[in-house]
Amino acid sequence: MIRALHRWPGLLALALVTVLALSGATLSVFPAAERLGSPQAEARLTVADLASRIQAVYPGVEQIRRAPSGRITAYWFNDGAPGAAVIDPATGQGVASADPNQAERWLTNLHRSLFLGDGGRVAMAAGAAAMLVLSLSGAALVARRAGGWRRWFAPLRGPLSGRLHVEIARVAVAGLVLSSATALWMTASTFDLLPDGSAAPAIPAKVSDKTSVATGAMDLLGATPVAELRELSFPYPGDASDVFTLKTDRGTGYLDQGTGALLAWADLTAWQRISETIYMLHTGQGASVLSLVLGLMALGVPVMGGTGVVVWLAGQRGRARIKGNVTANRAETILLVGSEGGSTWGFAATLHQALTEAGQSVHAAPMSAFDPACYGKAQRILVLAATYGDGDAPASAKGFLDRLARLDAPPAAPLAVLGFGDRSFPAFCAFAKAVSAVAEAKGWQKLLPFDTVDRQSPQDFARWGRMLGTAMEISLELSHQPVRPAAHPLTLVSRRDYGAEVQAPTAILRFALPKIPLWRRLTGRGFGRFRAGDLLGIVPEGSAVPRFYSLASESRDGFVEIVVKKHPGGLSSGQLMALEPGDGVSAFLRRNSDFHAGRGRTPLILVGAGTGIGPLAGFIRANTARRPVHLFFGMRHPDSDFLYGEELSAWQDEGRLARLVTAVSRGARPHYVQDALRAEAADVARLIGDGARVMVCGGRDMAAGVADALADILAPIGLTPVALKAEGRYVEDVY
Repeated sequence: MIRALHRWPGLLALALVTVLALSGATLSVFPAAERLGSPQAEARLTVADLASRIQAVYPGVEQIRRAPSGRITAYWFNDGAPGAAVIDPATGQGVASADPNQAERWLTNLHRSLFLGDGGRVAMAAGAAAMLVLSLSGAALVARRAGGWRRWFAPLRGPLSGRLHVEIARVAVAGLVLSSATALWMTASTFDLLPDGSAAPAIPAKVSDKTSVATGAMDLLGATPVAELRELSFPYPGDASDVFTLKTDRGTGYLDQGTGALLAWADLTAWQRISETIYMLHTGQGASVLSLVLGLMALGVPVMGGTGVVVWLAGQRGRARIKGNVTANRAETILLVGSEGGSTWGFAATLHQALTEAGQSVHAAPMSAFDPACYGKAQRILVLAATYGDGDAPASAKGFLDRLARLDAPPAAPLAVLGFGDRSFPAFCAFAKAVSAVAEAKGWQKLLPFDTVDRQSPQDFARWGRMLGTAMEISLELSHQPVRPAAHPLTLVSRRDYGAEVQAPTAILRFALPKIPLWRRLTGRGFGRFRAGDLLGIVPEGSAVPRFYSLASESRDGFVEIVVKKHPGGLSSGQLMALEPGDGVSAFLRRNSDFHAGRGRTPLILVGAGTGIGPLAGFIRANTARRPVHLFFGMRHPDSDFLYGEELSAWQDEGRLARLVTAVSRGARPHYVQDALRAEAADVARLIGDGARVMVCGGRDMAAGVADALADILAPIGLTPVALKAEGRYVEDVY
């Protein structure tokens, strides 16, 4: 519900909200510019002194106004001709024209009404309402994605567009809520939808009928600092019954022009003060710094609009279309999906369709939208959950376990959890297992025992579906055909072979960068933009399940490079190792933003063995800024599988690689990469203590050994690999 409330106002009102934000951001500069460009009155100057100085220069002065910026403007008649100027309060002389800035006037009319009068004001009010809805629903979605309000600034992962969208929202949402809410208040006031609340003093019935007293001699004007002045209006020349009208930050009063006596006074009402505060908060008049801050926040709106559209389009492509999805409060079956790359949504769509055809009402939603209060008619809750990395929640399941743990009691509807993963990985279905364990600890009734699907197996899914049908007392056959990812042809241009002497055939395969349409280059879609550490998906012939290889290159290198080791019986590795220059293969890209080197000068400690050198070599190749990079690389024998040996030496000479430490596991004294780390323990501890980031790539046994070695190395300085992982300073790409 919240996601839809955020999506559709954003898509429908994108152009209007963008105009509103950009014009508002531009207008935010004018209050600061006005304050900087206007002569300011000295702190002790009174209204009496200011009026006397201006009268001396302009005897026919009719009105003096002080803007919230401190700019003072005088209006007068001279020989029947009107005049106006910005005043230097030190001299009373005019120093600039009082005519409004034409650009500011144009932008103000655009911002308020699109040059369309009342109809335009209504349209812009609708835009402000849309922005308010977007801001509030967006804040709720950010909190949901981060895992709660307390984790508002928690590190993010995922595609750049999504991370940029959320990062800007985190900073800008408070300003956008303030700007849109005050805009709606001001619009309502413009159309007299709010009470006036003003209190002007009563017009004096009796005056002295004298005109002789000078402004410098009026006690109230002498006691009022210029800093409190808003407006001083002079009586009409020759009319002894007219009065001075003084408006200040405190209220409005009338003064006798013959005696200077205060005839009547009315303080500002609470309602007036509220209205003026709202006006100040929205326009920045009188708060130029706040105006600039809100303007900067408003500049985030078009960026969030663009990235939001990209995220929405990516979601449309990555998530299977689910037809007939009923609302949560009407559904008998709640289907919650935890997916990182989108494949689990395909299984969810198949299950949703089969249950719907069997006469069930089904609501499918991401696990991050878990809200038992909305499941009034639910008879069962089904969870289909993938696992990200080393047992983490996938993108669409952020915060699920926290919300489940906070429940006072589990939902009444029984639960079935189905995990998706690859059994060859140590963290096989770890997140789904965690969901099942927490649910069991909560006392949540089971509909089915915990089960898993290995490598997107349609057979595993169909078997589980028959068990579900039995539990529901319906016939349920799940026939799922995994959607083959959209792939692009890649042509091999070169290969370098290693490892034959140690019975570990390995090759560095370099493919030509495919032709990329201009729109893909501009948007960074597909092969239009990628980085070392991203994943190249290969769908081998005879299979619908892709295999992934870490990229050793980035798009600006002009080629696509991976490192492949031939595994006995390996379908994908066997086909790749059989390629010769000129041969082709179909492939696609998947972002892996958690395993990017990032920017900055923070030192990197890269640890890899065998084919794990691939993305690490890509990081070093891209290190043109000469960031301190320390590489620990394990191999079997330097004469057989010293991958990238020549390049590493050249990169050291160029300053892209600060240090290379190798470990050789074949020979008289087997030495592994974790042993190399222990041998350099003092330097490793110093680097990490000073803020270095550790990146590990390779087999799971190697990674486990590296983690154990680092735990011993870091113990004396009070750090652990677990603590570094929580800070994003220890990341793994393990297979």
